[in-house]
Parts: sequence; C-alpha cells; structure tokens
Amino acid sequence: MKRLALHAFRSSGVFALTRALSARMARILMYHNFSGPGATDVDALTVDGIRRQFTYLRSHFRVVPLLRIAEQLASGRELEPGMAALTIDDGRRNCYEFLFPLLKEFEFPATFFVVSSFIQGEDWIWTDKVIWLSEQPNPPAELARGNVEAIFGALNQLRPEARNAQIESMAKRAGVNIPRAAPAKYAPCSWSELREMTNSGLVEIGSHTVTHPILSTLTDEESWYELSESRRQIEEALCKKVRCFCFPNGTSGDYRPSQVQQIANAGYQCSVLAESGLVGSGEDRYQLPRIGGRSEILFRQRVDGAVHFQQALRAWRRS
Repeated sequence: MKRLALHAFRSSGVFALTRALSARMARILMYHNFSGPGATDVDALTVDGIRRQFTYLRSHFRVVPLLRIAEQLASGRELEPGMAALTIDDGRRNCYEFLFPLLKEFEFPATFFVVSSFIQGEDWIWTDKVIWLSEQPNPPAELARGNVEAIFGALNQLRPEARNAQIESMAKRAGVNIPRAAPAKYAPCSWSELREMTNSGLVEIGSHTVTHPILSTLTDEESWYELSESRRQIEEALCKKVRCFCFPNGTSGDYRPSQVQQIANAGYQCSVLAESGLVGSGEDRYQLPRIGGRSEILFRQRVDGAVHFQQALRAWRRS
C-alpha cells in the first residue's frame, strides 16, 4: 500500500508541485541511528535507506552545511532555493561506521551533535538505557510493547537524579543490571573517529550537552553548564570551534526562553529542535525545526513539502 501511495503521489505530480512551491524554504534533516544492509532495527536507517535518501536529495536539492542556512537567516536576506542540511544527534558509532562512508561518496556535508560525556566514556545516554531495557527478554511491565513513548513522556518531566533513579528501579524490577558501558548497538564514536570526520572537511561537530538532560528540568545555572561545558570539552578534544547546538529531545516544553537566550549568549551561531517543519526566511536561527522519516513515503512527503502544506491547510481550516 505504501509503494502504491508513493507511486500515485509521484505520478500525480503532487510532490514536484509542493517542492517547487516551498523551494525558498530550507530543509534540515534529522537522523539518529544507522545500520548495515538487511538489518531489522526499526530505530535505524539502513545503508540502503541512506543511499536512497541521498540519491533523492542529490536529484532535487543542494545539500549545504547547516551553518550556511544559519548565516543566511542572520543576514536577514531571503534563503537561497533548494537548500537541505543533514544533522545527526547523539554521536553513536554507527554514524561513523555506516553514514560517514556515504557522506564521502556523495560529498555531502553534515553536522554531528554529540553528548560529550558519552563520547568520553563516562556514561551512556539515558534514553538508550530505556530502549535497552525494553529489549530485554523480560522487560519491566512499564516498558511492555506500546508503552515506551509514554514512559519517555513521563521521564522527560523529571529532574536528572529522579529520572535516573526511575530507570534503575525499572531495571531492578526486571532483574537486570544496566551495563556500565554502552552495548555495541549504542556505543559512541571515539574522539579519534570524530577527528577523522572533521578532518575530512565534510563534518561539523556540534554540542548536544554534557549529559543529555531535558533542559526545562534544570535551573538556568545547570543548563548553562550543560551547553558551555560540552562546548569546551569538544573544542579541547578536537581543536575545532563548536558553533551549533542541539536541544535534547527538543520539542515544545523541553526548554525555556531563557535557555534559548543562553545559547545565543554562549556564542553559538544556531540551534536545532526536533519540532517538525521547514525553515523559512525570518526563522529564529536558535529554534530551527527539522524533518525526518525512515520510510520512503514519509521521507518524500516531508522533504518535498507536502506535509508542510497539509499542516498549513489544517491551520487555515481551524482559523
């Protein structure tokens, strides 16, 4: 059915029309996990999937560094047509293993947002611990199939110490110990791998905080530490300027206006969210929306602007 729908949209010219109508809006694509050919991890885009998306982008868009979009927004001028930027969150090693070779093949620039304590091996990302727990043979009852998103919603409201205690409590009830180091599926890139990617001239490393907290659960003093210390650690390790920031989770309610201002005050040139949308001229470069989609039909609906116009039509009908 999905293939039939894709063929119908393509044949009718809907995607070409919405792409043309939204040409002056930039696309910022959001990725997290990647896997090898034939893998079945539903949370990862396979190498074949990456290749299909990159081929489509090369045919219809110009893939540019994220900072080019930010610089044009800062200048106040109209955005150049057909721009798309690639962003990858967290810093898992599967980005280096599966995505980086294709970035080199297609000569596409990308921005990797890394959690600095994760890269340094001090801990692994708490969201991955929850997913790991849900994948165990006897997961805690809270993480039964269909419940994971609701649990994330509840954990996102807690301060880090309470959140971590809840995760440990779930593990205890499931009778498992959370490994100190991330299992291979969730392992981080090393500093040397990040250095290799930046030295290619294709990859910019941005900050995704020190420990991946939901900023709205922190005081402003704590959030300042997260965004400034992560930047210091990355710059010290890579000897490269860190100019871009990514909000953990990054949806409405995950941060406060004062924290957006902190990012500007700290000297970052832009920051990105997980809120879905295209980037128009006049967009706040510190609250940039992004789009994503692993399935071919969803990817094309979003990248070609069909979803953008669907949402605009719904908003017009409600007004």
